[in-house]
Amino acid sequence: MAGPLGLKPGMAVQELGWDEDTDDTLRTAIEDAIDADMVDGDQGDVVDVVLLWWRDEDGDLVDALVDALTDLAGGGAIWLLTPKVGRPGSVDPADIAEAAPIAGLSQTTSASVSKDWSATRLVAPKSASR
Repeated sequence: MAGPLGLKPGMAVQELGWDEDTDDTLRTAIEDAIDADMVDGDQGDVVDVVLLWWRDEDGDLVDALVDALTDLAGGGAIWLLTPKVGRPGSVDPADIAEAAPIAGLSQTTSASVSKDWSATRLVAPKSASR
């Protein structure tokens, strides 16, 4: 399940936005892929990847993306996990496309990662890291 996310053993992955509706099978697959536990937002160290669970009713996506950048290492990625279209809390892809550049991010890849969740990979544009 975690294969499309490109995670490898030793990567530090921060998980934000966990709630009772998150996919525990996917979470376990991610921890198996990195051979470690994910860390939460209070961890304070630099991470390679931020996994952000996000639902339409969670608030301002731009603010959440900016916050997700706090501990992200240069060259790292945010995987935005959203409920698939038609599921409760689904996020319009246009909302992601609009929020990403405002937060200083580019959308690169989308993948279906479980029955109910899709993932969108967001990265800081290379020109921004001069």
